[in-house]
Amino acid sequence: MTPDHLAAVMEATWPPAASRDLGPFRLRDGAGGGKRVSAASAEGAWDAAALEAAIAAMAEPLFLIRQGDAALDAALAARGFAVVDPVVAYAAPVASLQGETPFLSTFAHWPPLEAARAVWAEGGIGPARIAVMQRVQGPKTALMARADDRPAGAAFVACQGDVAMLHALEVRSAQRRRGVAGHLLTAAANWAAEAGATLFSLVVTERNTAARALYDRLGMRVVGQYHYRAGPAPDRP
Repeated sequence: MTPDHLAAVMEATWPPAASRDLGPFRLRDGAGGGKRVSAASAEGAWDAAALEAAIAAMAEPLFLIRQGDAALDAALAARGFAVVDPVVAYAAPVASLQGETPFLSTFAHWPPLEAARAVWAEGGIGPARIAVMQRVQGPKTALMARADDRPAGAAFVACQGDVAMLHALEVRSAQRRRGVAGHLLTAAANWAAEAGATLFSLVVTERNTAARALYDRLGMRVVGQYHYRAGPAPDRP
């Protein structure tokens, strides 16, 4: 999975509310949906003037730094932009993640049930991020997990072509370390196979060692990395 392919899948399965190109930079409006849908990215050759124009156009300057963006990373660092949330991307063949889940432990549905929304809300995934899910145009589903006959976790998965990407995986704190996340991943892979996907992917913050340990155990491999650079709002008259 190349960096460009990863970027395209992310954009399709977790889209901004709007985007526009300002010279070589793509500016995104996430409508409160988080950094991933709000960060600017370099889509072509840029110079200092183009960078300054992009910074000036954002109320809260934020840039996505992908593999191959070393020069942009250095230029922003020189301007005092701080590194935010280094992220690791994982992928694996869908077939390698498929399997059986305990009876009535997970189910796919759309639109999200209130029980799934409540699980997400507890983890800080509120209406603005639900709106991101609703904007996805391709195949998509919400997943809910149950444990002890109660909602225990939720996730969202969507496809772009033959690639499925998992987002918004959340497990209630009282239900962690009980296999709920693994059940959701298996259910997501089963749904992805039915949707025609052959590759399964996700992104996770570098510091989330518990989740990364799970993905490693499942045989997923790292296919990319990125981070953000955030800076102060530009001076305005």
